[in-house]
Amino acid sequence: MNPASKPAASRPHIVVVGCGFGGLEATRSLRKADVDVTVIERTNHHLFQPLLYQVATAGLAAPSIAAPVRVLFRRYANVTTLLGEVTGIEPATREVVLADGARIGYDHLIVAAGATHSYFGHDEWAPHAPGLKTLADAFDIRRRMLLSFEAAERESDPQRRRALLTFAVIGAGPTGVEMAGTMAEIARHTLSGEFRRIDPASAEVLLIEGGSRVLQAMPESLSAKALVQLSKLGVQVRLNSRVTSIDATGLDTSQADGSVSRIDSHCIVWAAGVAASPLGKLLAQATGATLDRAGRIHVEPDLSLAGHPEISVVGDLAAAQSHVPGKPPTPVPGVSPAAKQMGRTAAANILARLSQQSAKAFRYADYGNLATIGRNSAVVDLATPFGPFRMSGRLAWQFWLFAHVYFLIGFRNRLVVLMDWASAYWSFQRYARVVPDTEAPLASTAGRPVPNAPNDADVILQKE
Repeated sequence: MNPASKPAASRPHIVVVGCGFGGLEATRSLRKADVDVTVIERTNHHLFQPLLYQVATAGLAAPSIAAPVRVLFRRYANVTTLLGEVTGIEPATREVVLADGARIGYDHLIVAAGATHSYFGHDEWAPHAPGLKTLADAFDIRRRMLLSFEAAERESDPQRRRALLTFAVIGAGPTGVEMAGTMAEIARHTLSGEFRRIDPASAEVLLIEGGSRVLQAMPESLSAKALVQLSKLGVQVRLNSRVTSIDATGLDTSQADGSVSRIDSHCIVWAAGVAASPLGKLLAQATGATLDRAGRIHVEPDLSLAGHPEISVVGDLAAAQSHVPGKPPTPVPGVSPAAKQMGRTAAANILARLSQQSAKAFRYADYGNLATIGRNSAVVDLATPFGPFRMSGRLAWQFWLFAHVYFLIGFRNRLVVLMDWASAYWSFQRYARVVPDTEAPLASTAGRPVPNAPNDADVILQKE
């Protein structure tokens, strides 16, 4: 093992892979402990994913929802940050292997590598229907959306123009609902009066869902209200509609009665499936752990791996259960509050083991769900000691707004986001509508707008 791969001091060395919500909270929990911590992250920033769709729809600039990892940990004397991608884990020697061949030794390991897109076995759809997990994804979607309007302005053929002005979002979970609602707002309000040959308000925004209702994780009453609010925004919701193929010019869907429909579209967004990071499969092969259908690792009650108490898995990579005394274990949802709680629990259990104490089973505190739909439209389902508290409409939208601002990283980001949202609310404008190098995609309006490099203001935060 490379002597430089592990701190020279005799203190225990904890390696944290990933700096999403789980990795960030685990590291914060260890900042005052008598240990050395190394955080390995494949990008140079922590990303507040719940607002990533705002970057994709030009509502916010990337720095408003991201923070450099080194800035987050600069005051933690026991934390070292490394930029790199973990490509292997060797439990026998207690090392993680990086893409450049470097090896980092550990005494305890927390794996918080997150999740990626799942196309349900149809990875060939990915180039035509990008998902939304990274800043690069957001830049790609923003570019496709805005340049579709630009290409439609120059298109003389009515059929091709209609395809350019048709936007399809696949999957009616929170991300899909938020994307579709915001796209409809942009078409009907933001771009009003800016074009001479087309009417942006004539654009069709389709939300395609294979199930029987939108926001299926929420109560049926809120799903129904969300559907009404989407319709008021002009979103066409197609339920019980399953995607069967996607190509460069559109997609095909099948309905419950067996009929098949063709949708011509040059801007398709995938929000239908999530799969665990590929690192999960590598870790399972190395440790003998088992995976669920989404590629998540089955963990012990204390979030460690069976036979490997020195390895903990948290966040979207863990198929974890909540263990409440007197009740049967229940699956933990793949949401940011759960990842944060798992990160804190994993860190606490490591410190307990180092103190020769017993690790505790993970217990998830469910605070509820919320999703915004558009201007003055949202649904909120809160868990309280007195039972569920549910609301929709303007009040729910205001609650959603302040909740997301509160959980953003850093005072500057909170202030900038509040200012940008206030400006957008009163002016209907979105000032992050900047894409570089428009010549290539506009050379032929019959084809799909081709994504290019992100704008200069965003490059500093991108390391994909």
